[in-house]
Amino acid sequence: MSLKIRFNSAYITGTVLAKVGNPQRDEPLQTSKEVFKVAEKDCEALTALFLKPFRNLIAHRFSHHSSLEQHEMNTLATALFAAPDSLLEQGCRIAKRLYSKSNHPNIKSGDLCIAYVKDIEVDGTATDALCILKAESVVPFLSISARNGDLQLSTEEGINPEKIDKGCLILNRFSDMGYYVLTFDRSGAESRFWVRDFLGVHAVPDEAFLTNTYTSLAVSFLEQVKPDETAAAPETRQAAARDAIAYFEEKEMFDLQEFETEVLKTPEAVAQFTEHRVRVEEEQGVPLEKSFGISKKDVSKAKKKIGIVLKFDTGVELHLKPSFSDRHAGVLERGFDDDKQMKFVKVYYNKED
Repeated sequence: MSLKIRFNSAYITGTVLAKVGNPQRDEPLQTSKEVFKVAEKDCEALTALFLKPFRNLIAHRFSHHSSLEQHEMNTLATALFAAPDSLLEQGCRIAKRLYSKSNHPNIKSGDLCIAYVKDIEVDGTATDALCILKAESVVPFLSISARNGDLQLSTEEGINPEKIDKGCLILNRFSDMGYYVLTFDRSGAESRFWVRDFLGVHAVPDEAFLTNTYTSLAVSFLEQVKPDETAAAPETRQAAARDAIAYFEEKEMFDLQEFETEVLKTPEAVAQFTEHRVRVEEEQGVPLEKSFGISKKDVSKAKKKIGIVLKFDTGVELHLKPSFSDRHAGVLERGFDDDKQMKFVKVYYNKED
């Protein structure tokens, strides 16, 4: 179900704006009274800013335990794609839904932008989409302007496009299966209300998703596992994580039983990994296939993320980059100081970056 998506020809036709508070803190919801039409001179730049966060994301789709007809976001998207001039009506309904789901004390208030986008190229076909962005913080901006024959400095507060907290892009494709939905939440796994409660989507279990999930799962597991006290050094665990990535690089197909035999090796590690996998399945809401074609692009992404952090009880942290490998192991020296009665790590280097 993976699609080739290009944003080069896309443009926004209009937006609905809202300020979404937290009902539990008695913060209000304020929505647009009319559709905000983007000026022609601003359209290209604004469209690029809106769509930039959606590159290279895992595909999702709306999901309901009974029927998609009972899924509110799916119904709102269907109504909007059938009648794009209903953007104000459907946009305000989307804002009201988000407001009703924002009643946990940890959910921040924020600014909401709901935009109708045309001509996104999907597998060579122009496709309409609905873009939803939420920014939960504002930052100060400096502006230098000419006034009365001189230059003046002023400050304003606004949304930093690089720091938008949450987003969703609903493409008008696969409507009978819950659409093709791209989404992100920079607050991470700790805040699931955006994906589960508000959007109600599950990841599409295609090759990209499965490769991304299994590589991330294997790396995080192997970087944490401590088979015994002598092999507990973070450098050793990092080497184990690289072995896992090597498996994905060398194979065309993933087979869970083969992976357990060649990479995990011991029954204890296999059992711990199985527990780890089950927890991820529960968090994702999607069972993970045990055999699938490997997406090499996603393996490359995972390889770049392998790194370790040495944390010590003295409050010191030592970060090792993903490029740190066995051939660099000699730059770290571990030992024990008899006078201080403390362990130590000595770092060798040629120059400071």
